[in-house]
Amino acid sequence: MSSQHPEQKAEQAADQLPAHSEEERQEQPVARMGMFGAKTTGDTSGYGGLIVRQSPKVSAPRPYGGPDGAAEAGAYDEIADELERTLPGFDDAIERVVVHRGELTFYVKRERLVEVATKMRDEPTLRFEMCTGVSGVHYLQDEGAELHAVYHLLSITHNRRVRLEVTAPDADPHIPSVVSVYPTNDWHERETFDFFGIVFDGHPALTRIEMPDDWVGHPQRKDYPLGGIPVEYRGAEVPPPDERRSYT
Repeated sequence: MSSQHPEQKAEQAADQLPAHSEEERQEQPVARMGMFGAKTTGDTSGYGGLIVRQSPKVSAPRPYGGPDGAAEAGAYDEIADELERTLPGFDDAIERVVVHRGELTFYVKRERLVEVATKMRDEPTLRFEMCTGVSGVHYLQDEGAELHAVYHLLSITHNRRVRLEVTAPDADPHIPSVVSVYPTNDWHERETFDFFGIVFDGHPALTRIEMPDDWVGHPQRKDYPLGGIPVEYRGAEVPPPDERRSYT
């Protein structure tokens, strides 16, 4: 009898990405050290010795299966096939396809994002009528593609979910707005701009939505300083981790 929990088995079965041995992981380049950017012995987080390695960008092999993690062709293959059939220049628009933990993600070139989103919404065989939001992610170690915007699509017609992911470099943080395709993304794109500094070209009113208008920087970026920011309440100030008192 296996000691694995059934949920662990399901997760492993749903993971279509190739596994890497310990030796292969050791050969991957080091992306960063530590968890919070602390560079001195004053790190009291406990993560100062953490080594984060840069994983290679891989694609999931066919068949993609479906959300149940089946090994044979399934719902995700149908989605990919229909998008490829209806989207001119599919191989140019879609950089790679990833199925991980039973979830399907299309990595889309930013200049083709609006076109792909329109196909996902309008094609009767796809019909992803709803975008439930866009999430920003900042990977400092992903050189040339540090900023990621992740769109979560829902098909009410077919009861399916899929993600579109787009990248942009820190030096050119521009991604086309999809408000013309999914109007509910209006506020979601503003929030992602506010916290991550991604500029959504074509947005009708790209202004801050959470932070004050005169706030400097974007507080959810990985290069944003932790602590050291004056707090209005009683004039307190929280120092960054590498300047805090060490108890070791």
